[in-house]
Amino acid sequence: MTREEKSQVIKDLTVDLGENTNFYLADISGLNAVATSNLRRACFKANVQLAVVKNTLLEKAMEASDKDFGDLPSVLKGNTSIMYSETGNAPAKIIKEFRKKSDKPLLKGAFIEEAIYLGDDNLEALVNIKSREELIGDVIGLLQSPAKNVVSALKSSGGKLAGIIKTLSEK
Repeated sequence: MTREEKSQVIKDLTVDLGENTNFYLADISGLNAVATSNLRRACFKANVQLAVVKNTLLEKAMEASDKDFGDLPSVLKGNTSIMYSETGNAPAKIIKEFRKKSDKPLLKGAFIEEAIYLGDDNLEALVNIKSREELIGDVIGLLQSPAKNVVSALKSSGGKLAGIIKTLSEK
């Protein structure tokens, strides 16, 4: 790879890191061709981009980026794949599901909405992170709950009142 090609890859990675608020670093070494193909297929279905990157180029892209990646460059050893996603927990769910069949991919680290997670032991926590849409749905549900209670109370009270009036009018 020439200097110009490396420079272009670093620029592309820097742009990708700047545009994506969620990405995971994983080790997929040791997967055979069939397993790798199945992983890529699962990523495609979940709208997750998977790419194998060179550690030094990714580290330089992180340094060139405006974002603070903290200790994330420290996990850039060995084989590294980067998984970009719009939802914070999609790659974690893919990794967890895929690991039911094999011991790979291993989670090296993740960058989720400015939060940094290091190590494979954070996988379960990342799976349980709610997406932005799920959080908005929860908030809307909580906001609608009191209104539903008021409407239902008014409906039941109105029914009782009408019943009482009808009974009194019949007497």
